Amino acid sequence: MRKYLKYVLCLCLLFMLCGCSEEEKKMNYTTEKVNGKTIYNIENKKYIESEEVTNYIKIDVNNYGIMIAELYPKIAPITVENIKELIKEKFYDGIIFHRVIKDFMIQTGDPTGTGMGGSEKEIKGEFEINGIKNNISHTRGVLSMARRGSNPETEDTLNSASSQFFIVHQDSNFLDGSYASFGKLLNGYDILDKIATTSTDQNDKPLNDIKMNSIRFVTLYEE
Repeated sequence: MRKYLKYVLCLCLLFMLCGCSEEEKKMNYTTEKVNGKTIYNIENKKYIESEEVTNYIKIDVNNYGIMIAELYPKIAPITVENIKELIKEKFYDGIIFHRVIKDFMIQTGDPTGTGMGGSEKEIKGEFEINGIKNNISHTRGVLSMARRGSNPETEDTLNSASSQFFIVHQDSNFLDGSYASFGKLLNGYDILDKIATTSTDQNDKPLNDIKMNSIRFVTLYEE
């Protein structure tokens, strides 16, 4: 009887350890508390949420992990200012990635989750065919604004970006000059890959919702 109980306890312990291991695999970061504040450790970098507006953002994806991106206000000032205002309003909290195409991009920022919605404000498109220089090529990890399109393009379509943006999965240089790239991932490419390779329906929408918990400003934490 004693041997049997010992065997059962061992199995339970093994199950618990396996469960923790699987849970930990879901996230690509760890946290620690310093003076009551949460420090996010990712890929040998440490970040802390900032109450001030910065050029670094943390994209927290539910059950996936976090991506850290740098914004480029000197290259795309109108676009970055718009994104920053939306982040300050916590606009992106709870919004899903509604369009995912492997080897191309993952798209989010529509509160309706249909690809047809956005914020109340539309902004000028900061790219070459709209008369604005933007030298951020659409390489892997680049953040860029989604917008309406048409053939031929009109002033309305060129300046139709609002809140929707996408993250380039694999180099898509054919977008250069036609879409307003405004930032790039620093960390979390593993999360980009996981989202980009999820199963989708015929409209490129993930079969299971992939939701952003939040987007917040961060700074590098220096010990």
